[in-house]
Amino acid sequence: MSDIIQLLPDAIANQIAAGEVVQRPASVVKELLENSIDAGSKKIKLVVKDAGKQLIQVIDDGIGMSETDARMCFERHATSKIRKSEDLFELKTMGFRGEAMASIAAVSQVELKTKKEDAELGVLLEVEASEVKKQTHTAYTGGTSISVKNLFYNVPARRNFLKSNPVEMRHIIDEFQRVALANPQVAFSLHQNDTDVYQLNAGKLSQRIVGLFGKNYQEQLVACEETTDQLKIYGYIGKPEYAKKTRGEQFFFVNNRYIKSGYLHHAVVNGFEGLLANDAHPFYVLCLEIDPRKIDVNVHPTKTEIKFDDERMVYGILAAAIRQALGAHNVAPALDFDSDVNFSFNAPRRSRVDEFSTKSSNYQKFKSKDSDSEWDKILSNFQELSDKISKEEDQKEVIDESQQSLTFGSSINEEVKAVSPNQEWGDSKTSIFQIHNKYIATQVKSGLMLVDQQAAHERILFEKFNQHLKNNDGSSQQFLFPEQLQLSASDYALVMDMEEELKALGFVITSFGKDTVVINGAPTELTDTSVKSVFEGLIDQFKHNKNVLSVSKNENIARSLAKRSAVKAGAKLNAEEMNALIDKLFACQNPNYAPSGNSTFIIFDLNKIGSFFN
Repeated sequence: MSDIIQLLPDAIANQIAAGEVVQRPASVVKELLENSIDAGSKKIKLVVKDAGKQLIQVIDDGIGMSETDARMCFERHATSKIRKSEDLFELKTMGFRGEAMASIAAVSQVELKTKKEDAELGVLLEVEASEVKKQTHTAYTGGTSISVKNLFYNVPARRNFLKSNPVEMRHIIDEFQRVALANPQVAFSLHQNDTDVYQLNAGKLSQRIVGLFGKNYQEQLVACEETTDQLKIYGYIGKPEYAKKTRGEQFFFVNNRYIKSGYLHHAVVNGFEGLLANDAHPFYVLCLEIDPRKIDVNVHPTKTEIKFDDERMVYGILAAAIRQALGAHNVAPALDFDSDVNFSFNAPRRSRVDEFSTKSSNYQKFKSKDSDSEWDKILSNFQELSDKISKEEDQKEVIDESQQSLTFGSSINEEVKAVSPNQEWGDSKTSIFQIHNKYIATQVKSGLMLVDQQAAHERILFEKFNQHLKNNDGSSQQFLFPEQLQLSASDYALVMDMEEELKALGFVITSFGKDTVVINGAPTELTDTSVKSVFEGLIDQFKHNKNVLSVSKNENIARSLAKRSAVKAGAKLNAEEMNALIDKLFACQNPNYAPSGNSTFIIFDLNKIGSFFN
């Protein structure tokens, strides 16, 4: 029987490895940018065409490579970062596995230009599907330029799984932002299809945050810094009132390496305890410096997951640093231990007599004069007031000695006009009312119905928006004065990806520059609300739903817009609006539940109500 086990050819082995390292164009961007950082670059330029499917080019001014190094960098497990196993526990560079360049070259066409500072000529290398097609000397200024063309051209199945250009571009922007935030001392630029997306100068971390996310972040930044023998923490957190529903703009860096950690995120939220609304997530960019021997970064190929020797210590110091930062900037309430609690400014609520004495004309005289005559006048006023109150209360009580019963004047005991139990809700405006401007109460045949006005309106709008998306028939209200909205680069890419769906709902938007959209019209259902705030809320809610729900794109958009445009708890409705809301609710296909799964109404039957009184 012949042997059946054999070694794979290098080209096939590289393609298999590429499946784990290079998942999409953003993976290539991450690896190339990190290599430029490791090369000591001070200025890095990223050029992207067709969302990275056609071209990804990174140009830096780093130390460059020799001819031998340029050839070796495309070999598997060839790296300049480590020499022995002990180096894995003292890593201070981004890359170290020696897989990135080999994996990229296995699924694309790569052109490399590089030159060391002391070399006369540079090196030009062209690699296609792991095979070197050309190697020659060339004139080059210095540093390295790597162009990755036609990604996954030789793996059609992988290329077909790529998303639309706006989605892939959003992932590229995410990776670019992470590397740029971790290295504010390096100048970065991003160009997409000959359009400048970012031009970031070298500077402080706060300047980098504002450069990436916009000037409106300048007023919400709170500096956070803590230094101990084991750990150093520095960075910025956002003020609680600026917290969002999404977790997008939250960054942890450990030794300049971006990581994801739900455990550390919980420490940050714990530091904000009592200051955040439900389901609100604060903004933060936090950098942690720790001895490389106390962490393990060799966990996952993407290197976004690490392990700490003492997670509890890191958790405690991080939570304490957040609390201290909030307290130092007067964001969190603090106790004043120097004040005397016996002389608090907020005095207890006064009694009825106290209120009268404060308003009395004699009170001002009493404050300035301390004499027996003034005391006599004040006391006489108190006596007159006391007699008056007693007389009024005596008149309210009517005692029928023959029946020995006591009756108090109250609306509860007044005769109430009977309402027929067969009367349907909505037949009379008197049979419907609001409770705390949150619930609608109305009589039904079987008893009493309570409707959650926000959940009910969400269900109504969700089904309406779903129908608009399905039939592409959303009606629009044109604006006399269009609304201009500036977005972050990733949010702008998201809006461009949803452009057709937004149009089907009734939004009329046009692109205005690299990160700005103009809203010329909105769905007619939004006429009574701020369209700009609803549109921003739609984007945040869409990103939030995408992280926690597995639903289609259309359903996510319909859910998000319904959630952000529905009437809120606390809104006062008149009888006509309440009746219309209930009418529309029971015209829905599924009136019982909101899109989130919460009940829209409950019914107390008469037997249930009677049981409360028995």
